[in-house]
Amino acid sequence: MKMMIKAAALALTPVTALALTAVPAAAQSKTGIAVANLQQAVGTSAAYTTARTQMQTTYKAQIDAFNARKATIDADLKTKGDAIQAALKAANNKPTPAIETQYQTFQQAQQTAQAELQRLGQPIALANAYVEEQITAKLSDALKAAMTKAKVDLVLSPEATVSYQPTVDITQAVVTELNALVPSVSIMPPAGWQPGRQGQAAAAPAPANPGQAPTSR
Repeated sequence: MKMMIKAAALALTPVTALALTAVPAAAQSKTGIAVANLQQAVGTSAAYTTARTQMQTTYKAQIDAFNARKATIDADLKTKGDAIQAALKAANNKPTPAIETQYQTFQQAQQTAQAELQRLGQPIALANAYVEEQITAKLSDALKAAMTKAKVDLVLSPEATVSYQPTVDITQAVVTELNALVPSVSIMPPAGWQPGRQGQAAAAPAPANPGQAPTSR
C-alpha cells in the first residue's frame, strides 16, 4: 500500500519540480571526515619533545627545588590531615569547636602551600607555556596542510566522536606538518613575556639550552 501511495504521489509531481530537486542531489559531494587530537599533536611534536629534554637541564635547579619543597609540604599536610581524622574519630565523627579550628588552620596551610608552590614553579610553567605557544602558533597551518593531503573536509576531536576507525585519525599527519613548520623552539621566554600575547612567539629565537616542566594544558 505504501509503495502504491508513493508511486501515485510521484506521478502527480510536476516534471519541473523533479528537475529542481534532482540537481542539488547530483551536485552534492561526499564530505571527507577525519579525527585529530591536536593537544597530542603538539605534545608529541619534535620541537616540544626536544624542548622538554632541554628544560630538564636548564631548569634543573628550579625543578629540584620545586619537587623537594612539594614533598615536604605534602608530608606536612598529610600529618595535619591525619590529626584531624583522628580527632574526628575520637569525637565519634561529631565536629567540635576545636576540630573546626584545626580544620580551618589546615585549609589555610593548604592555601599557603599552593601559593608557595605556584611561585616556585612559575619559571618552569612560564617556559613550558612559551614552548607550547610557539608550536600552537603554527598548529592551524599544520592542520590545514594535513587535511589537504588527506583530502579531508571536516576534522573532529576524539571527544566529539562515539567511535571511529584508526584509519581516519590524522593526528600523526598533523605532527608531521608541525615538525616541518616548527622544527625547533626556544625555551627561554623574553623578559616580560606572558602567555597569550600575540606576536611574541613569532619573534622567538631558535632553541637555546633548557629542560622540563609540567604541562600547562
